[in-house]
Amino acid sequence: MPQIEVEVPAADGTAEAYFVTPEGPGPFPAVLIFMDAFGLRPRLMEMAVRIAGQGYAVLVPNLFYRDARGPLVEPEEMLDAEKRGAAFGRLMPMIRGLTRARISADTAAYLDFLDGREEAAAGPAGIVGYCMGGRNALVAASEHPNRFAALASFHAGGVVTDEPDSPHLGVPNLTAEVYFGHADNDGSMTPEQIKALEITLAEAGVEYTSELYEGAPHGFTMSDTSMYHPEAEKRHWAALLPLLERALR
Repeated sequence: MPQIEVEVPAADGTAEAYFVTPEGPGPFPAVLIFMDAFGLRPRLMEMAVRIAGQGYAVLVPNLFYRDARGPLVEPEEMLDAEKRGAAFGRLMPMIRGLTRARISADTAAYLDFLDGREEAAAGPAGIVGYCMGGRNALVAASEHPNRFAALASFHAGGVVTDEPDSPHLGVPNLTAEVYFGHADNDGSMTPEQIKALEITLAEAGVEYTSELYEGAPHGFTMSDTSMYHPEAEKRHWAALLPLLERALR
């Protein structure tokens, strides 16, 4: 399966990215993966390969390209609680720097890249986000509603806030089928915030599924971190792959 590292022209520079496609002739429906805060690394390549193996052209850009390239954290920082906290302290300014305007502009650039690749089919794409990437995937899909037919967000935080640009306020723009898989006991996405999101989705008439993964902590899909929850990861694949099949085929 072709797996390459590419340089993607983005809104404010060049974003390094993984681009993975199936074997055989294309074009294939396109899928964007928005990373978690720990950035591009072997785990995200593994996930991209699994999705591509189902018949998709998958792009995983470094959302932090304005601030950093290459490995963002050391492996032990994802496994040791104290080091993990220190890593988040270092990464938080980059996370906060991903404003709605920047995500919108970057998403347009990522889609332009896919439009220019013969491996990627024309037509609406899918977008999948993890942790902070889940929040930003919602922003991307609401800013470019006609470009996405599927949106999947897993253990996302900060989806519902009191700010005037809270990501959930863009829900009425969505045309994609939407799936949210929420972490349990997640201070960045409380039961009250989940309920507010679901009310907004329902009132907007969005086709959606919103599920709580009981017992699964924030970050449950990431097998290279201390938050990994094997059963929840399996459940996430069982939700994600059929969604992409329904929406993109």
